Amino acid sequence: MSQLKEIYKKEVAGALMNQFKFKNVHQAPRLLKVIVSVGLNSQNKDPKIAETATETMRRITGQMPVKTRAKKSIAGFKVRQGMVVGLKTTLRGERMYDFVERLIRITLPRLRDFRGLSDKLVDRQGNVAIGFRDVISFPELQTDAMERTHGLEIVIATSAKTREEGIALFKLLGFPFRGK
Repeated sequence: MSQLKEIYKKEVAGALMNQFKFKNVHQAPRLLKVIVSVGLNSQNKDPKIAETATETMRRITGQMPVKTRAKKSIAGFKVRQGMVVGLKTTLRGERMYDFVERLIRITLPRLRDFRGLSDKLVDRQGNVAIGFRDVISFPELQTDAMERTHGLEIVIATSAKTREEGIALFKLLGFPFRGK
């Protein structure tokens, strides 16, 4: 079992129950899934970018990403129906907890000029979305071998009902939020 999952079961769930006066442990917010996605530029016709992004996501998440295709043609963006416009991977269970633990303890501290996450990243439902301009801060990647870097987005979905519950969950799990 992941260390983060143990911490959640032993400490975080109880603290959330006390803080929000939940009567049952199942009412306490928990992590549901992590979605890692990369958008591919439709202007760039180079298929090597898609291959690089696929390999990068495979190394970071531990599973193969799914190609997302355009549902409709949009002439202004030069997108045709059926074109690959992105990649995404959904993590649940053990892989999710392992990924979040690596994100908190290794990847975020490696970011240049990182001073903590803003609590504005948490939405009304208690989910957090973190965007990375480049993926070189992930330790699974060898930056020497990368020809081109790209950004990615990580969305961590929770069962929280409010923004305050989500922020409390993330702080108790060890997410580095900025002090005010």
